[in-house]
Amino acid sequence: MNTLGWNQSQALAGQRPLVVAIGASNLSRGLGRLVTASRQWSRGPVDLLAAAGHGRSFGANSRVWNRRLPSILGSGLWRSLDRLLDARGQPPGQPRVAIVTDIGNDLLYGFSVQQLVGWVEETLSRLHERGFQVAVTRLPIASIGRVGPVRYRLLKTLFVPGCPLSCAEIIAAAEETDGAVLQLAASLGIDTIGQPGEWYGFDAMHLRRPCLDLLWQRAAASWGDAGTPAGNAGSSTCLGRWWAWARVGAAGAEVRSLSRVMRFTRQPVVEFQDTTRIFLY
Repeated sequence: MNTLGWNQSQALAGQRPLVVAIGASNLSRGLGRLVTASRQWSRGPVDLLAAAGHGRSFGANSRVWNRRLPSILGSGLWRSLDRLLDARGQPPGQPRVAIVTDIGNDLLYGFSVQQLVGWVEETLSRLHERGFQVAVTRLPIASIGRVGPVRYRLLKTLFVPGCPLSCAEIIAAAEETDGAVLQLAASLGIDTIGQPGEWYGFDAMHLRRPCLDLLWQRAAASWGDAGTPAGNAGSSTCLGRWWAWARVGAAGAEVRSLSRVMRFTRQPVVEFQDTTRIFLY
């Protein structure tokens, strides 16, 4: 629970770094770790806005079991982000950074490479236009390429039974998408992060948990030096991984549907004692 007064908390919020994280299941699984990594990078509290969720799509509403989420592009992330930026104005030297990851779910849903790349381009452009220093992960081509027809049929049955693509077709689509993401990143001056095959487990889609730390460390390295936010240089509050994971893991997105019932959650969904705030969309 926040022990600072409201005015003090709001004043600090106008000075701290702003972190945007966009992804799907790996981002959801590693969000607590990203909170810790972001605070270590900033050497103080941050405002972190995340659009994540298992099976999340960049441009279409998605469903996993009885939970539905809006698309990343259609989520409340952008409205909230603009509201925060308008409220802050232009504090001198205030970092704005982002990580975009988990690109590829839409291929499994049957969307074309061109459609997916268009959605990713729109996502990167929105962040770039708002002055964010962005890092984007490449697709795990090495991991995907090791999946043979038998394992692919098993994984498709378990995770995406409606996927219309064969094993060879999904590998080719992933390679084409990866090349397009590289071109997009180069055109916008955005850093890319490779993902070695050994980072991934049996299903070729989900990072091994220890490797999530490596991913966030590489993202933070691409963001450069955040400096110490004014008024927070002496902050010593530590968010342990298990504590951050427990708080964030229990939180809900702003808008979601559970068993066809719409659920709304006020944001920020979590505020830690050091005034770090987490917004989920």
